Amino acid sequence: MSNAMPIESVVDYPEDLYRFDRPGRYVDEVDQVTDAEAEQFADLGYLAVREVLAADEVAEVLDGLAEVLARPGRALVEYEAWAADRIEAASGDERMDLIRKFMLFVQEDQRLTALARHPRILSVVRRLCGSEDLTMMQDMALLKPPGGGREKPWHQDNAYFTLEPGTPIVGVWIALDDATAENGCMHVLPGTHREGPVVHFKRRDWQVCDDDVDRNRDTMIPLPPGGALFFHGLLHHGTPANRTAHRRRAVQLHYVPAGTPNIPDQRRLDIFGSEGKDVSC
Repeated sequence: MSNAMPIESVVDYPEDLYRFDRPGRYVDEVDQVTDAEAEQFADLGYLAVREVLAADEVAEVLDGLAEVLARPGRALVEYEAWAADRIEAASGDERMDLIRKFMLFVQEDQRLTALARHPRILSVVRRLCGSEDLTMMQDMALLKPPGGGREKPWHQDNAYFTLEPGTPIVGVWIALDDATAENGCMHVLPGTHREGPVVHFKRRDWQVCDDDVDRNRDTMIPLPPGGALFFHGLLHHGTPANRTAHRRRAVQLHYVPAGTPNIPDQRRLDIFGSEGKDVSC
């Protein structure tokens, strides 16, 4: 498979790098997102909503992802290195248990195109971006396989994008399974988006240095299937490894106001660190 790019297996990290005693704030449904929640987003850098997609919509997304994995087309797939000898024999659905992430799938399946244009998602993003006219500038699926889904270290997504820091980038992280404390739900450091960009280093990934993580602020965001975390492009966030026997699948979309200009890649590296050349989020 020309699209398969095996990567390193799970790497250990400091046991106290994440804390599990502080859950975040939530809104139950998208219809409850008001100007007050937008103000919370401006202050904290995140907004967690327990139900954005219904169960049948989650199933449609999973079916679309499985179809793309069976015939990737232009999608880019990164398999876990330990799964390299299992890829060819696996079905599209089975391949979800062999993958770390894949990208550029929205263009490959109409169900996934519909997800990126979902009116409930866009209604929230428009409010948080402060723009009616949006551009989706990234689509990615983050699939932590049972027992082998690696950590994504603390980072800022803006560090990966050629967009001026402070651009109203809104990420939408949508759980497709129960995302729990045990299987690698999202963790955030509230308010860090207001503190500007920080230098990233090539360690386990391109990341914020472990010693620079303010662990006292660590807030975890468990979500049910169909729940979503909306977060700012400069918010520090990460996900621990999945060492359980359960899948932890999610998709992530990033939006910016239409017409947002790009900056030269060298400026991105000057701001966030030269070790970030040729990395992808």
